Amino acid sequence: MNKIKPISLAFICSLFSLFSFAQQFGTIKGKISTSNGKPAAFISIGLKGKGQGTTSDDNGLYTINRVKAGTYIIKASAVGIDASEKSITIVAGETKIIDFVLKENDQALEEITIAGINQKYKVSLPSATLRLNEPLLEAPQNIQIVSNGILKDQQIISMSDGLIRNVSGAVRLEHWGDMYTNILMRGSQIQAMRNGFNVVSSYWGPLTEDMSFVDHIEFVKGPAGFMLGNGDPSGMYNVVTKKPTGLNQGEVSFTAGSFDLYRTTIDLDHKLTADGKFLFRLNAAAQNKGSFRPFEQNDRYSFAPVLSYQITPGTKLTAEYTLQNAKMTEVGSYYIFNTAGYASLPREFTLTQPGVQPTRINDHSLTLNLTQQLGQNWKLTAQAAYYKYLQNGTSSWPSAVYPNGTIIRNVGIWDAESSMKLAQLFVNGTVKTGGIVHRILAGFDGGKKNYMADWGQSHDLDLASSPFNLYNPNYGFPSNGYPNFDRITPLEQRAIAAGGLMDQKYLSGYVQDELGFFDNIVRLTLAGRYTYVSQSAWGGSPDKAKHVTPRVGLSVSVDKNTSVYAVYDEAFTPQTGFFRDGGTAKPITGNNKEFGIKKDWFDGRWNTTLSVYRITKQNEITGDPLNKARETFSIVIGEKRAQGMEFDIRGELAKGLNLIANYAYTDAKVTKVADGVEGVFVGQIVPGFSKHTTNAWLTYSLQNGLFKGAGISGGFTYLAGRAVGTYSGENANENLPDYFKLDGGLFWSHKKIKITANVFNILDKYLYSGAYYTNYWNAPNYDLPVYSWQAEAPRNYRVSVAYKF
Repeated sequence: MNKIKPISLAFICSLFSLFSFAQQFGTIKGKISTSNGKPAAFISIGLKGKGQGTTSDDNGLYTINRVKAGTYIIKASAVGIDASEKSITIVAGETKIIDFVLKENDQALEEITIAGINQKYKVSLPSATLRLNEPLLEAPQNIQIVSNGILKDQQIISMSDGLIRNVSGAVRLEHWGDMYTNILMRGSQIQAMRNGFNVVSSYWGPLTEDMSFVDHIEFVKGPAGFMLGNGDPSGMYNVVTKKPTGLNQGEVSFTAGSFDLYRTTIDLDHKLTADGKFLFRLNAAAQNKGSFRPFEQNDRYSFAPVLSYQITPGTKLTAEYTLQNAKMTEVGSYYIFNTAGYASLPREFTLTQPGVQPTRINDHSLTLNLTQQLGQNWKLTAQAAYYKYLQNGTSSWPSAVYPNGTIIRNVGIWDAESSMKLAQLFVNGTVKTGGIVHRILAGFDGGKKNYMADWGQSHDLDLASSPFNLYNPNYGFPSNGYPNFDRITPLEQRAIAAGGLMDQKYLSGYVQDELGFFDNIVRLTLAGRYTYVSQSAWGGSPDKAKHVTPRVGLSVSVDKNTSVYAVYDEAFTPQTGFFRDGGTAKPITGNNKEFGIKKDWFDGRWNTTLSVYRITKQNEITGDPLNKARETFSIVIGEKRAQGMEFDIRGELAKGLNLIANYAYTDAKVTKVADGVEGVFVGQIVPGFSKHTTNAWLTYSLQNGLFKGAGISGGFTYLAGRAVGTYSGENANENLPDYFKLDGGLFWSHKKIKITANVFNILDKYLYSGAYYTNYWNAPNYDLPVYSWQAEAPRNYRVSVAYKF
């Protein structure tokens, strides 16, 4: 008892000191609008010479906390906007309301600055679709944003094109090529979102987005169910599309590269009315793209118009349509199989048969978003979306792999159609009770998803008497001819016969209160979500489940540039599988415990995030390691545990010098095995992950002199301790070799023109990811090991020319 008193006294003194410290500060808040009354979003607002500032949100609102008592010059500015300054005096404990009305000028809009600092790589605010309504520095979660500037500098043209190098611990299995992205992080595949909607309609995910209509991508680590519906405890990524800005501008770009890459994009951003209430933006792209492997193609075009209308000063309606059309080689063309080991064939080797029908995809989406400002501190958001996906194509997978270097290639039909009807309604607001500030988030999500596919027809290209020879390939007319699939029968009937029906209905409600103490220095988050889901797969009966997932977070601002956080949250993910014993799958449940430190450096020019976490998941299913060819049985693993450390740094280190770098240590293993499960054991490494993942990307541009605007860039990816891509018994713990890829390039910009050139895989290494199979194919010996791998491109280049108008 005597020991408790001094501790309690110290605690009380500490709280008193903290409270006294908080009383030395005031708060500045207000609204920024343009001369036509339109809210001005993402405008820099800061105290001159103090390095303290923020940005306005979508409604032009801003708040600067913890401002010391005194007299300042506050400045609002952005490129393309006439800056405005005001002299203010702050009294301790006061909340000062300062509004700005800004005028647009004729200067060419290049890059928005935040707090007077170039935000090419560092973004300080999440999008409104994440619903957080607070700076990233204050959020009790690790969130990393890949900005539009990064996408352009690295010449990323789709979600599956080198994007993940910019986020710690993110890896990707190239299983689906450029058709589906399928990003893995913290021991599992993470959920795919677009503008706040979960857009996964089947196990394989949405068609990978073309970057022409993407503004930036937000990676949320750990469970995000309280924000965006039921999801995996490892996290999710949210693709944020481009919206009208109200500033008349445009850009057209041309890209050419190795393997017959030719690509054109256009971005038109204009006012339709002089008062700026009716806005329009159009992004479109067209590309032809070959491969270092023969007979492969990936031709696409996209079309994404957006209209927004400011109905009243506080009411805004946005309508967005996106079309993506793809014509690509059959799914699975990236695979190589052999019994002789990984990389035992040339990296340009292919099993694809010329003349096989390509896969054609039309992906449509329509989104309506309505925002209503409810006074100064509250906003209501309602949005609905309709997605329609149509696919007509094939996939390839061998029927047999023999130890003498021969194989029977097989092509299966894959016609599919999916539809999703999604809706959300949520409110953000701020209230104050005594000395406590409450940031409130509450809302509802609902959706209905249907997916049907015919994968019940297949055809061997090669005869058993005349198999395909891996060491002496013949790409002439296949010995067993080409397939002639039935496409006259309606798809729904074929899908029923093939067991290719999936559906999901869900409804959830959530509420979150972030309580800010001591002038918002200490922030306590309390949240919970109720979810009801009914879903089925493979034509089986619906599985129904309901669950409440809580969330508790704590974030403390050590100073205006540093915060520490701790969070505990849970996840709930319904799943459906087809089991040998006819059983049904229980929902995935899991929890995440995490601690982190965030810091802005040198007046917010760059920032760092360090986090440590531990995630456990129960009931997750995976493909049965004992499956033979064409079998789709699942098994329940039991329990997985992922733990590790992640570090990210991004921003402008010095004038003209920008850096993105990250490191992740990932320890993901099976900790429990369900009764009766074979091929998986306690301690087995989770497939597809690297124990050590390191990335960096550095750019430097000359700021003065004859070559002003010219620069150099370079980056690398290093993976060590790589696990194979399958659960396949004890041999699955055999690591793949370490991976090192070096990229770099040059760029030059002057006024409205920018030229970018990059070389990828400069060292021309044979890079690949792989998987190990046993007891799978209809070979003479079912225990025969088969190695599968997908090679990456050799040294290659891209050159882009962009013109702004």
